[in-house]
Amino acid sequence: MDASTFSIDPQLTQTSYPLVALSVSDLRLVDDSRWPWILVIPRVPHTVELIDLSPELRNQVRQEIDHVSRVLRDQFAPDKLNVAALGNQVRQLHIHVIARYRDDAAWPKPVWGVGDALPYESDALNSRLSGLRQALI
Repeated sequence: MDASTFSIDPQLTQTSYPLVALSVSDLRLVDDSRWPWILVIPRVPHTVELIDLSPELRNQVRQEIDHVSRVLRDQFAPDKLNVAALGNQVRQLHIHVIARYRDDAAWPKPVWGVGDALPYESDALNSRLSGLRQALI
């Protein structure tokens, strides 16, 4: 894997905060405090779809998605986890892992296009980042 030419799409960096780097993916917290929401971004340049990854790398990414999912489930006790790789607005391969609740603003529909993002306040952001970093490493 040649990560030397890898970079994260600016739209993703503008709307999320760095969490940790796992073996093959960077994790970022989406700046929308309505949902615990993590992006899993494989460090593979010019990758659009999961099927663009080799079987071995795809398996590693899936293991990292599972890890993120378990952390969100354990830390936030959601009613459901949404895991999706859409790429309709940002082509770069990235997987959304979102903790959902029956009483959240979008339930039972997808979170996209429901209201405006509610950015984290400074203290809440620092607390969320710290807690997730400890759980994810």
